[in-house]
Amino acid sequence: MRISHELPGSAEPCVLALGNFDGIHLGHRQLLATCRAEAERLGIQAAVLVFDPHPLKILLPERKIKLLTTIEERLKVFSAMGIDRVYLLPFTRQFAEISPAGFASDIIRGRLQAAQVVVGFNYTFGAAGKGQPHDLARFGQEYGFGVRIVPAQIIEGRVVSSTGIRKALLSGDVAWAKKLLGRAPCLCGVVVEGERRGRTIGYPTANLQPPADLLIPKRGVYAVWAELDGKRLHGMMNIGMKPTFHEAYRQTIEIHFLSFQEDLYGRELTVHLEERLRDERKFGSLGELTEQLARDAEQASRILQALPPTDE
Repeated sequence: MRISHELPGSAEPCVLALGNFDGIHLGHRQLLATCRAEAERLGIQAAVLVFDPHPLKILLPERKIKLLTTIEERLKVFSAMGIDRVYLLPFTRQFAEISPAGFASDIIRGRLQAAQVVVGFNYTFGAAGKGQPHDLARFGQEYGFGVRIVPAQIIEGRVVSSTGIRKALLSGDVAWAKKLLGRAPCLCGVVVEGERRGRTIGYPTANLQPPADLLIPKRGVYAVWAELDGKRLHGMMNIGMKPTFHEAYRQTIEIHFLSFQEDLYGRELTVHLEERLRDERKFGSLGELTEQLARDAEQASRILQALPPTDE
């Protein structure tokens, strides 16, 4: 898969998927699969146009939107799903001022040579997001490209959306987030040094520092796993503020792997959340805490051992 960080002067014909793809949920996967299938049918490249940073960070910075996936994670999925080229473009105020017609004629057809465009049912484009999928279909007829609009994916009567996944994770509903994603939600970051207290009570932890704009799920204890050097490591993760040891403390993300104690400092780690076990709480003594941790470890182990050998 080739990645371009600027618009080309000329390009090979392609089927072009448009969207932000944050989370790569079931709706996004359907859109990408449609793009790949249409490209194969037409015998041309499958391409994706995505912006970094997320347009809302430029247009509505006061909303302080939190992302479900890093751009690096999205690129990995694009590659795995057979996308040939990604146009990863910086989103600027200047770009935001392009009219819907100008985006269709100058960018989609002119610079990217799209023979067909694939978008979701709620895709917006052009200045102030005024362009809607039906407008894109009209521009396609005018400028000479086909348009496929992928309908909403519905689960249990609700539309699959990144917003819905964010709400689920912020409320601790991992089960619903998994349904919308079609897989376990992830949290990635760099392992940094912590207080090292876990070692003294028999539960050493890897302290995860995620990117500042990544969404952090609701505080509590989770059954998790991570891939490391080709092996799946089972563990439990606490998101919280260490109330047993501190009256006030910054939020931390600590992972205790059940059968792994090697030094992970400086390593990039992606943690997959399978189930939320309980709320974080303050314990009356160190002994009470370690007894609860033993129960958490046993519960996490049962959950994780029941998983299939591989997970998407």
